[in-house]
Amino acid sequence: MGDQADGLRLLMKEIHKTTGDAVEKEKTRIIAVTSGKGGVGKTNIATNMGIAYAQMGKKVIVMDADLGLANVNVILNIIPQYNLYHVIKKQKKMSEIIIDTQYGIKMIVGASGFSKIANMGDTERDEFIKEMYTLSDVDIIIIDTSAGVSKNVLSFVAAADEVAVITTSEPTAITDAYGIIKVIATEVDNIDLNLKLIVNRVDSAVEAKRVADRMIDIAGQFLNLKIEYLGFIYNDQAVKQAVLKQKPFIVMDPSGKASICLKHIVARLEKTEIPVDGGFTGFIKKLFGRT
Repeated sequence: MGDQADGLRLLMKEIHKTTGDAVEKEKTRIIAVTSGKGGVGKTNIATNMGIAYAQMGKKVIVMDADLGLANVNVILNIIPQYNLYHVIKKQKKMSEIIIDTQYGIKMIVGASGFSKIANMGDTERDEFIKEMYTLSDVDIIIIDTSAGVSKNVLSFVAAADEVAVITTSEPTAITDAYGIIKVIATEVDNIDLNLKLIVNRVDSAVEAKRVADRMIDIAGQFLNLKIEYLGFIYNDQAVKQAVLKQKPFIVMDPSGKASICLKHIVARLEKTEIPVDGGFTGFIKKLFGRT
């Protein structure tokens, strides 16, 4: 894994520098959202997380790095004309494929063939780095990786400042989530890697906490790895309705269970608080405060 991960990490860290001199700019924060298997809601969480950050006043880009199954644009009901493959093939500039959305975030679409990013030669990498400079004026880049443990996924994980692993309470999802955590621990050479855990589609906070505690304990015991539990997202019918309508759930139902949970997760990432009121928001805050 070494050379490819190191190469992409260097590529992504170049985002944090200026092109004209040696002065370091304020760092752009890179968050990779990944999972051990498909179907756990990873892309939905990554997209809505980006919108939650935008609602906090952050400049956000959501980059769809899913191999051959790019679908952030589907959730947002956007049909892109170009994607990252066109940038890698030098057919387009990065600035020409960035899409503004009505939700306050910018989007970069991945596509089939995107895995070539992990195998670029030195010249191709240098050219791509120049294009990545156009992202240096944003606060947050959220990378929605493909599911599983491909070299491409591990490269983005290695490049990120923080990695959010998504699972559900289903046994197969838990097993696969632990699997990707184990691969990350053994194959990604990044001492600053910050692994987080989000448990999606649960019916109770107790259910989510049980899953999180189990994974955290096993990772600590067998991998000597510390994982932070960010929180959970309730199994909310509003999420399913939002997907069918191709509209972000945090916009369609901002006061819904899933939306409030996600806002608290982002608040934890930012080490801040969201306003507390009576009712469900206050209830969720108390639940998160005990986890």
